[in-house]
Amino acid sequence: MVKERVVSQRKVDYRARLEKCFRDFKNILIIGVDNVGSNQLQRIRIALRGKAEIVMGKNTIIRKILRGMIEENPKLEKLLPLVWMNIGFVFTNEDIQTIRSIVVSYRVPAAARVGSVAPADCIVPAGPTGLDPGQTNFFQVLNIGTKIVKGSIEIVSDVLLVKQGEKVNASHVSLLAKLDIKPFFYGVSIDTVYDDGAVYPAALLDLSQADLMVKFMTAVQKQTLVSLAIGWPSATTVPHMLARAYTNLLSLAVTTDIKFEQAERYKLFFEDPAAYTAKYGAGGAPSGGAAPAGGAAPAKKAEVAKAPEPEPEEEDIGLGGGLFD
Repeated sequence: MVKERVVSQRKVDYRARLEKCFRDFKNILIIGVDNVGSNQLQRIRIALRGKAEIVMGKNTIIRKILRGMIEENPKLEKLLPLVWMNIGFVFTNEDIQTIRSIVVSYRVPAAARVGSVAPADCIVPAGPTGLDPGQTNFFQVLNIGTKIVKGSIEIVSDVLLVKQGEKVNASHVSLLAKLDIKPFFYGVSIDTVYDDGAVYPAALLDLSQADLMVKFMTAVQKQTLVSLAIGWPSATTVPHMLARAYTNLLSLAVTTDIKFEQAERYKLFFEDPAAYTAKYGAGGAPSGGAAPAGGAAPAKKAEVAKAPEPEPEEEDIGLGGGLFD
């Protein structure tokens, strides 16, 4: 009976603690703790003291607490699909990127184990192994090229033994043990971030301000192109629409008898280039607006600018009629 009361009190205290965290903190890092020891997790707690709080627990209890708090805070419903497997929460109101850097910095090397999934590519480096030539067959089974140098087996080139995501078998473990290689580093992983109701992959935290600006401008350009194609006015398309309308009006005025103040200079340029040059100078075609339709303005500009000056006629200085006159 005493034991049951102690267990029940633990559940009550845990519920109160978790509910307080959900109320007090806006940012939550959902962490994975596979292959993470208690000592390693304790060092992370110490490093986060005063900045964040780590809460672990059974998934069934966490889901029950979340469902009870959804009415109070509907945003928490987005956390329910994330509560599965071996996960925990890091609650914080500090900068998420800083807290994430602290959490993932605690990684320890570990030997490969049969049946485990490789968290990263396992590469056996080229070079001497220190093993005697009698174990050459072992390398041949794994299709690893070797040679004998000074009575010792030497691997010819780097070998990708296990790819990331593949399972480690007994042969891999045996080879790595012979070479005394601990290929993997295990630590707390962060896959998802909850930011005051917004849920997104933790990989987005690696984007810099410049990366975000590039993506934003790319989206603005695409939105502008689509809006122009369908004729939808917006803050980004109105300047282009006005410029296009002004160009159309100039083209219409130049090719017809329609007149308005802004088109007078263009009409003069096409009708009488000499008068235009006399009035505005020999600086070329009119500026400040779109080029007239048909590309005629640059051609006439070239003709006016490059018109050859008439050569002076040679005077007949008169030497008489010639030698044979």
